[in-house]
Amino acid sequence: MVDITLSVNGVSRSGSVEGRTLLVDFLRDGLGLTGTHVGCDTSQCGACVVHVDGVAVKACTILAAEADGAEVSTIEGQAAPDGTLNAIQQAFQDHHGLQCGFCTPGMVMSAAALLKENPQPTEGEIRDYLEGNICRCTGYHNIVKAIMAASGQDVGAVAAE
Repeated sequence: MVDITLSVNGVSRSGSVEGRTLLVDFLRDGLGLTGTHVGCDTSQCGACVVHVDGVAVKACTILAAEADGAEVSTIEGQAAPDGTLNAIQQAFQDHHGLQCGFCTPGMVMSAAALLKENPQPTEGEIRDYLEGNICRCTGYHNIVKAIMAASGQDVGAVAAE
């Protein structure tokens, strides 16, 4: 067992993990933060995207022990303490960027990383950035509209797929 301590959504959290424990499993099973989803177990779907030291990573590709000492942000840390949705979450709701909701946490976390890097991405840049995230319900059109809206851009010009 390995003892680890990391800051999760601004709160110091510690635990003992086996060396093979994935960050996604520590977040879900060790800390009860079940918003980060396990969708494919092969690093292809993006449902497990979190931010580690400000960088978007798939939490199924990093060991919990590798995150020791890191600042980790999950979907649970995106809304305000009173539950008010952040701009990206609100845009997903307003523009119907979710259906079943399974991919939504990873999509929101990826969108946050994109908007941090590029505050006003083009439609093409959004689609390229989301290449590592799979959604089986929405067809991406409304997700792209939501991200454009969260960036303050006109969503009327988003092309239908």
